[in-house]
Amino acid sequence: MRGLLTVSLVAAGLAGSAFAHIHDSDAPIRRRKSLGFGPIHPHAVFRSSPYQIQTNGFLPFSAASNPVEVARQFVEDRMAGRLTRDNTFIIRKDSYTDKNTGVTHVYIRQVVNGIEVADGDMNINVKDGVVLSYGDSFYNGTAPISHVDDNDDEHPHATFCSQLESEVLDRRDSLSEFFASQSGEQTILGSSADIKETIMGPIEHLYLSNCAHVNKPYQLAKEDPSVAGSIGDSKKALLQFMIAATPNDRVLQDILARYDHHLSNMVSSFETHLVGDHSVMVEHIDKVPDTVNPVKAKLVYVQVPKGDKTILNLVWKFEVEMQDNWYEASVSAIAPHRIISVVDWASDSPLPKQPETKVPATYNVFAWGINDPAEGNRTLQKEYYDALASPVGWHSLPYANDPQSHGLRRNKTDFWRNTSTTFGNNVFAHEDWEGQNSWLDNYRPNAGKDMIFDYKYKPKVTDDSDALDEAKKYINATVTQLFYTSNMVHDLYYRYGFDEVSGNFQQYNFGRGGEENDAVIANAQDGSGYNNANFMTPPDGQNGRCRMYLWSTANPYRDGDLEAGIVIHELSHGLSTRLTGGPANSGCLGWGESGGMGEGWGDFLATMIRSTRNYSDYPMGAWAANKETGIRNFIYSLNETINPSTYKTLDKPGYWGVHAIGEVWAEILWIVSQHLINKHGYIDTLFPPASLENGTVPEGDFYRPAEYTSTGQRKPLIPKHGNSLIVQLVLNGMKLQQCRPSFFDARDAIIQADQILTGGENFCDLWKGFSERGLGPDARVEGRTPWGGGIRTNDYTVPLACKEQKIPETPKEPGKPEEPEDVVFYVEPGVTKTSCKNRRTKAA
Repeated sequence: MRGLLTVSLVAAGLAGSAFAHIHDSDAPIRRRKSLGFGPIHPHAVFRSSPYQIQTNGFLPFSAASNPVEVARQFVEDRMAGRLTRDNTFIIRKDSYTDKNTGVTHVYIRQVVNGIEVADGDMNINVKDGVVLSYGDSFYNGTAPISHVDDNDDEHPHATFCSQLESEVLDRRDSLSEFFASQSGEQTILGSSADIKETIMGPIEHLYLSNCAHVNKPYQLAKEDPSVAGSIGDSKKALLQFMIAATPNDRVLQDILARYDHHLSNMVSSFETHLVGDHSVMVEHIDKVPDTVNPVKAKLVYVQVPKGDKTILNLVWKFEVEMQDNWYEASVSAIAPHRIISVVDWASDSPLPKQPETKVPATYNVFAWGINDPAEGNRTLQKEYYDALASPVGWHSLPYANDPQSHGLRRNKTDFWRNTSTTFGNNVFAHEDWEGQNSWLDNYRPNAGKDMIFDYKYKPKVTDDSDALDEAKKYINATVTQLFYTSNMVHDLYYRYGFDEVSGNFQQYNFGRGGEENDAVIANAQDGSGYNNANFMTPPDGQNGRCRMYLWSTANPYRDGDLEAGIVIHELSHGLSTRLTGGPANSGCLGWGESGGMGEGWGDFLATMIRSTRNYSDYPMGAWAANKETGIRNFIYSLNETINPSTYKTLDKPGYWGVHAIGEVWAEILWIVSQHLINKHGYIDTLFPPASLENGTVPEGDFYRPAEYTSTGQRKPLIPKHGNSLIVQLVLNGMKLQQCRPSFFDARDAIIQADQILTGGENFCDLWKGFSERGLGPDARVEGRTPWGGGIRTNDYTVPLACKEQKIPETPKEPGKPEEPEDVVFYVEPGVTKTSCKNRRTKAA
């Protein structure tokens, strides 16, 4: 194995950009360290074809069957011959039924020897007694009879770093060869920094973040050989992880110098949690260096490849909340304590009685749909009262769920607290100039009894030394905008199915299920960095945290809180993380294609929200970055000369980071969306009609005319326009797909979402969109790595049923636009063509 590069890479000084969720490579920013890797599970599958599901003889149950029992029987069928007292499963309590589609999403966790298999997951999607699809990453081997660790070099961390090191060295060789062939710092392709970014991409930063301490477990084990081969103290495993995780060199050196002191200083307490009907002892470890809250720890198994099979390793699973990261980490329980996997979380019942009459708030903001200050002016907007999504508005929450009300004097009969600040049931928005994790008492604008949040915003050009102070003058306008945009996102996503049972972010859930006390903590002008933004998504019942930064890319500074696309992108991390694999499992979008899609969904949804009836290409983050082309490699476009991204693009240097992977996924979804828009037309608002007094939702011009079952029940409402339909399918697809999905899994889940919602009428349109950028049915990847590497093959064909030029006609709804005659689909293998004109069809 080549020698580790840590010292030489640090000495060389790494060019490039921050690798939090939004970045700009030309701006001076603080790089955020982030660990993220884990084993590849080649045995994991996602199946959505009825032929695949029924092949083994599993036939549908009656429509009246309990969907959870159907799922239970299905799991037992899948585990036939392997289901024993030592190899069983539990049904997780975050399973739920989607109110609109009627699909029950059942989440299963494998249990071996009475211990959870943390990555042994099944998600089973059931409706009317039928298993529609399922994902399965269960361990298929026999239960281990001991917990002895063989300490070989095939563990994921060492393997990951060895592969990553080879990639770094290969890229550095290519970089050296390129510069040796050039004269001077400026080349025809750009500056030396530009060339380095093109060739190296994020690979060096990935290596430094993840591999600087890969050998440290062995060194520490040698210093304390008495623990080798036995289940070690959780604190030793945790301290080993902190050595790798801390970005602070002072803290690192202190841990190494005073290792025994930190071990003895940490304090534990214990409590019992129930996972399904399975009892688990959880340890809370306090006084852990460089953490901001006690660490949660429990013993679990994880699956690790070994040769051509998979084995189970016993690990300590930690939840570690730090200043800039919130990790879910698996560390070997037996010394040497090696990191096996790590995910950074930092990538609806009757309506309640209304609180007493109060004045709806008014906000002077860039209205919903205006992406940034370059697109329009601020106007006065009323508090958006959606009786379904925010039944008591944006500024009310129960005293019992209000973290500011502990110890507050009030009448015992009072239930609701009405606030006059940017503090409500969905969002807590405030300044965070200190860049710290304390937030409860941070400054918020107070609109008084009139509830008018109308504040000046007119920053001036200043000396560079005064630019920060100039930006701070307008904190009231900034926090108001962040509060407004974040609540609008909450209400929009709620109406498309991101509700309480599926894991949304609310302090109070109105008795509708799900876990409470997890409103979004939204930091404006966060002082921990510049030119960036990020979102931390713990499991349901813990607050999400959104951090927005100033951008030093112009004078006066530009405020990321005012660019809606960036805020929407970040909040969409909470959406995709909670919907994929279930609301109690935040470890499903950690790295590789899965982590990349977490980024891509954010870009896609932000772009769909800002789009208009008149087609346009769109960049991401252009205003904040003061860069016309934005902060991605390409702007989102139908034109392949403007955005050439295909599935195969992921093989290129620079596409190993989740942001670049996400660009490709977002571009593919953008292409797919235009197929549906050209077929179904466009609607000017993505917000569905307000509900009636009885709680039902009228069709209006948003949904197709309602259909009813033979028993008089209304079937799921179907958005009638292309742009609203694709948003619905994308969210429904997140609920269907498995934990740690690939591009193929997410594609198939969206196609199945259409089958469930519309009966599959858009089957060919969706396939044509995916195949146009290489994600046809025969696309494949070989040698996939944790960071997204591998060799991919594009497929531009479509399923046989779609290869006919003319799709069989279906009855046309009154007022529905005809498909334009100039839309031509090219399905020959290897041919890539733009499939639709750069324009909208007239909406119905």
